Amino acid sequence: MKDILSELETRREAARLGGGQTRIDAQHGRGKLTARERIELLLDEGSFEEFDMFVAHRCIDFGMEKNRPYGDGVVTGWGTINGRMVYVFSQDFTVLGGSVSATHAMKICKIMDMAMQNGAPVIGINDSGGARIQEGVDSLAGYGEVFQRNIMASGVVPQISLIMGPCAGGAVYSPAMTDFIFMVKDSSYMFVTGPDVVKTVTNEQVTAEELGGASTHTRKSSVADGAFENDVEALAEVRRLVDFLPLNNREKPPVRPFFDEPGRIEASLDTLVPENPNTPYDMKELILKVADEGDFYEIQEDFAKNIITGFIRLEGQTVGVVANQPLVLAGCLDIDSSRKAARFVRFCDAFEIPLLTFVDVPGFLPGTGQEYRGVIKHGAKLLFAYGEATVPKVTVITRKAYGGAYVVMSSKHLQGDINYAWPTSEVAVMGAKGATEIIHRADLNDPEKIAAHTKDYEDRFANPFVAAERGFIDEVIQPRSTRKRVARAFASLRNKKSQMPWKKHDNIPL
Repeated sequence: MKDILSELETRREAARLGGGQTRIDAQHGRGKLTARERIELLLDEGSFEEFDMFVAHRCIDFGMEKNRPYGDGVVTGWGTINGRMVYVFSQDFTVLGGSVSATHAMKICKIMDMAMQNGAPVIGINDSGGARIQEGVDSLAGYGEVFQRNIMASGVVPQISLIMGPCAGGAVYSPAMTDFIFMVKDSSYMFVTGPDVVKTVTNEQVTAEELGGASTHTRKSSVADGAFENDVEALAEVRRLVDFLPLNNREKPPVRPFFDEPGRIEASLDTLVPENPNTPYDMKELILKVADEGDFYEIQEDFAKNIITGFIRLEGQTVGVVANQPLVLAGCLDIDSSRKAARFVRFCDAFEIPLLTFVDVPGFLPGTGQEYRGVIKHGAKLLFAYGEATVPKVTVITRKAYGGAYVVMSSKHLQGDINYAWPTSEVAVMGAKGATEIIHRADLNDPEKIAAHTKDYEDRFANPFVAAERGFIDEVIQPRSTRKRVARAFASLRNKKSQMPWKKHDNIPL
């Protein structure tokens, strides 16, 4: 028995060493943690249960039979984050560059199947050179199996990807189908074709960082939801995100103890909206003052800054927030902001997370650039996402709600449950000046008449009361009482039941 136990421990030690101490030192030299160190930081201390530690590849071509390291370049298993179960896989760059073989993929598929079966999130830590060339089509088949699991798990359990090294070629499509992607600055990159291929085909000179680094994917492409300074910060932030999310689509999000009075009055909100309707203000101030303890987890902070998305808690319960940001493009909706918000709304709806929408939108951004790139279809994504969402939906209009953008932003017409407006809000087809110039086109050459007509239009329509008369606004509320009214609104909707007509699936305008 002693001999067997001794052999077991020897094999475990070999598996834990991965590619060996030299390669571990090289990994540390690049400012990166090893696969196991990442798991230790991500999960609660001592909670990790590893699977398939001794799995090795089966390839016998190109001399591969002489190099069969335990684990085959990926560490898999389950553990807990603040006591709640998650499944995790972490690719080990020290073992054959973290390349994906058939058995490597099999290990990932196994824990994804278990995650769906047992209703727990999947967190994937990517640090891989891509497909293992020596295995040829077997490696590609492995990728395909992982992709199919991503598709099956979508909307069933939350899927989170951490890019902590290279992720190139076909490998990028697995994280692309997950719910959230986070990257590490200066040490991670994602692209379908690398700089060398780009140079050969298009003659463009580009570095790996410029082509697929964290800055590129958080600011330009919107592929990633956030970027962090190092591995430690990224793992800590993922722990924080998991605290906002339910374990699966049949559970409610977790309820946390809170120490913030739900009826708290914020007198400063009475002066948040400036007197001049064209002066911008920071919508994040409102979000922070409404949230429990001012805690806000923003998603895609650096992309499409004219709309804000993220998670807060109200009375300890998770709420998804979508808000126009008047500081950027006056809060106009455009292609990028519509895509960003639509994906966030659909995630919240899939996992029963209520939606809070703050509206200050003068319309869709005009211009040939937007029209040529398809703002009609992209704008319809957000409209569709709100319209199909059956979770509790509460909306607060703070200032402008003009034209089609008013309808899109979780209006009563898209089955918004409770729609509030501040006294400073204006619900209208368009601003007073533009409307007057169309209605009273004959008086355009008479500035005095136009000014008088504009004043009449503002008095009649530049307020929330016409919409309130029609029942499109449930109540005009004082800004200072926003937290109290919103908290009570969500409390009243906790037992909401709503179903869409039966369908195989919808056909959102992709």
